[in-house]
Amino acid sequence: MAKLRIKSDWFQTGTAKTPAQMASAMAFIAWRVAQNTLKQMRSAHFDIEVGPQYFAFTREVLVFLTQVLDRMAYERMEPEGRAEFITALVRRVAEVLQENEDSLLGVPPEGAPSHYDEFIDLFNELAEHYADFGFGPDGPDFAFTRYLGHRIEALMPAKDRRWVVDQMMATEVPEAVDILRRAMQGVLSTEPRAPRRARAGISGD
Repeated sequence: MAKLRIKSDWFQTGTAKTPAQMASAMAFIAWRVAQNTLKQMRSAHFDIEVGPQYFAFTREVLVFLTQVLDRMAYERMEPEGRAEFITALVRRVAEVLQENEDSLLGVPPEGAPSHYDEFIDLFNELAEHYADFGFGPDGPDFAFTRYLGHRIEALMPAKDRRWVVDQMMATEVPEAVDILRRAMQGVLSTEPRAPRRARAGISGD
């Protein structure tokens, strides 16, 4: 199975990036990682239909990824910078999600929450739950990843529920976290990068 390849180089080297700049870059990467996770789940024959279920899955994964990035930011940033980073990150992720949901599902009817607000509300709700879980040198602990697995389990048809938690914990989460860790290292780095032969970007099959 082809792996998602993330390029997180910056054209400006030798200079620090603002928390907002880093958040913008990582929001785009988190979105691509979430899409790759969904694609791999479908390739593994889990039924995730295009429509509300597709975006419910994506929202859950994006909340998880933003929580992981917040823990990584805690390890690398001062408190003020971390707060600015996570706020900008969540808002930008919500914007990207809204653009895609509005395009594919349509804008919610008048009086209903926007897709942007739905994501913000879910993030705020689950942040309290994820705060109880541990995060160490190897990434999120067992309970952290299992919680996501059970959140995803509730979205799946009955035939997939027996296997989905194991799939998320053993395969999807470790790969996603590894991509995020390498991307954060690249985004935070001020070291000059090696010459490249191809245009920097983000690609995946």
